[in-house]
Amino acid sequence: MNKGRLHSIETFGAVDGPGIRTVFFLQGCPARCAYCHNPDTWDPCRGREVDLDEIVSRAKRGKPYYGEDGGVTFSGGEPLLQGKFLFEAIKSLHAEGIGSAIDTSGTYFDEDSESAIAEADLVLLDIKHTDGTVFKELTGRGQESLFRLIEVVNRLEKPIWIRQVIVPGLNDTQEYIVALNDFLTNIETIRKVELLGYHNMAESKYEKLGIEYKLKGLAPMSSEKLEALSELIIRI
Repeated sequence: MNKGRLHSIETFGAVDGPGIRTVFFLQGCPARCAYCHNPDTWDPCRGREVDLDEIVSRAKRGKPYYGEDGGVTFSGGEPLLQGKFLFEAIKSLHAEGIGSAIDTSGTYFDEDSESAIAEADLVLLDIKHTDGTVFKELTGRGQESLFRLIEVVNRLEKPIWIRQVIVPGLNDTQEYIVALNDFLTNIETIRKVELLGYHNMAESKYEKLGIEYKLKGLAPMSSEKLEALSELIIRI
């Protein structure tokens, strides 16, 4: 399988993994997260078809800027939804000396996911919520895929960065951070933990797409409170 579906490309990315990165946003996502800021990536039939040659060609343009730490990140949508293409793309990039990370929501896992993770250099995992009931309310998905992913990451000893969006009224408490710290003890290869503040910049996009925004009217996360909660995260 040498073709996939692509939503967009970001060059000179500095927040989706270490160093300077080219970010490929793959099309399609099974989750419906309440605060998703890219609902236009949900439909796996949208976007455009892309082949491995284009992925490699676009990634090679940024190679002079990657340095030792940078490279490519596959985000989405949910990149593991296109596991076969993802594996082949990362393998092709490795042949060019370019490292790759997978940015996943932990809401999807199938028979092709492990090979893609095994080929990647780094996994970025967005922990939606530690509690299974809230996780399902927030994403529309159960935690089964999340735990399968964690098991594979541990077994493969794959480096992983953890990211957690902090939403006012949902998980912006010291008690939640204690629960998060406890949850993270299940993951053996964590290299970094980062809290991200909720923002509402996607509201207008939902209106244009005719999709209900479940958190309409909710104010963005306070940067001061986010900083205070970040101080409570376990140090890696």
